[in-house]
Amino acid sequence: MAAPLKPPPVDAEGFRRLEHRGWTEVGPAYDGAFGPLTSQATGPLLDAAGVKAGTRLLDVACGPGYLAAAGAARGATATGIDFSASMVAEARRLHPGIEVREGDAESLAFPDASFDAVVIGFGMLHFARPERAVAEAHPVLAPRGRLAFTVWDVPERALTFGLVYRAVELGGRMDVGLPQGPDFFKYSDPAECRTTLERAGFRGAGVVTLPLGWRVPSADALLDIVMRGGVRSRALLRAQTPEALVAIREELRRLTRPFERDGALELPAPCVLAAAEKA
Repeated sequence: MAAPLKPPPVDAEGFRRLEHRGWTEVGPAYDGAFGPLTSQATGPLLDAAGVKAGTRLLDVACGPGYLAAAGAARGATATGIDFSASMVAEARRLHPGIEVREGDAESLAFPDASFDAVVIGFGMLHFARPERAVAEAHPVLAPRGRLAFTVWDVPERALTFGLVYRAVELGGRMDVGLPQGPDFFKYSDPAECRTTLERAGFRGAGVVTLPLGWRVPSADALLDIVMRGGVRSRALLRAQTPEALVAIREELRRLTRPFERDGALELPAPCVLAAAEKA
């Protein structure tokens, strides 16, 4: 039996540039594209991090600032950081009372013990070195502070992305010369979440699955949302030939037919929520 192929090495700097350019371009489009989906995890994520009145909260890769704003609504002192100036501007526009600044998840510029909770809402999927982002959260947390993050479940269950990627496999090409990033679904595995948290010095890691769902008008609308508000998936689709995009759209229409309900698509979109305490 042939040995399984090793994944290509991560091009950390090239991938970071891809992500930074993507988030700079997406900017305000994200809120109307993926906001209705990702914001469903806001409450459980804050709960897992123990955010309440008086908590000093850091929202890493804050995007439009959903977590920081929701934490502030609970009475927390919230700060958001994002490496994209356009996302920082969008968060400030949507939540003018929240402190949001440019910052690097892989090199947090805060003194030790500055926060009681750090949250990362789906940002792990977009870091060139996600394990470094977890390690960076440890020193800025106070003793017994908590880190919590969300990622999408495996593509067989999180169908919003799973079906799009499957359509690309069937109608286009996955290898289109983009900088190699970490496996998009690496932290869909609870064991990977626990291992990364423990190696960074956290303890008592807990991992649960949140049964999110998403109602979108059609397969075409789903593809357009990804093209408008995604980054990794958007870059993959934009690198396809025009002929391949037509084929991908047709495949996605076929793949989503079983999920048609009352003139729209109802897609399962579970996410994995991991949380742990600073040892």
